[in-house]
Amino acid sequence: MKSVLLVGLGRFGRHIAKKLNELGHEVMAIDKIEERVAAVLPYVTNAQIGDSTKKEFLCSLGISNYDVCIVAIGDDFQNSLETTSLLRELGAKKVVARAARDVHEKFLLRNGADQVVYPEKQLALWTAIRYTSDHIFDYIELDKDYAIFEVTVPRQWSGKSVGEIDIRRKYRINILTVRQNNKLNPNISTETILNENDHLLVLGNFNDVKKCFHI
Repeated sequence: MKSVLLVGLGRFGRHIAKKLNELGHEVMAIDKIEERVAAVLPYVTNAQIGDSTKKEFLCSLGISNYDVCIVAIGDDFQNSLETTSLLRELGAKKVVARAARDVHEKFLLRNGADQVVYPEKQLALWTAIRYTSDHIFDYIELDKDYAIFEVTVPRQWSGKSVGEIDIRRKYRINILTVRQNNKLNPNISTETILNENDHLLVLGNFNDVKKCFHI
């Protein structure tokens, strides 16, 4: 369990609050709009109405006591930037900030953010890749070159073992796990037999994955 300061309770912030609650973390949520604060009360440990660009207000929260501070402000970049900078100045252990444009990402990283999330861009990439292929069911980008893909087992692999296929040597792709009958089987080995209806979770370069699975 971690202690989280969540700044900004718009749609994005509310979704984060709900998920943090499911994961069992302690969450202090803040926003300057009373209605937004009221909406997340069932999902957070504490909540306050306040302006995160005011140093005195942030000081009152004991910023250094939180394991991570998440700046989910999406409708006012100036406020997001000022909040991020103040959190770093006040001794935040880790600051994660939301960006809405490429230039925002650069400024946030230069002004105190340890990491930046760019939900619109990340979801756009996922949507473009997921829905233009008949073989990719999910996609998690790790960096500009590598990602984890959930793909169907090619028909010609059905009935063969992981060792027989040997895609690590042939295509430089690692099989992480197999989804069989909608259940993940993480205990795979070279003897694991694949079936046509199975899904594979694989790690690799996108070009290698395209070549291997004829995408």
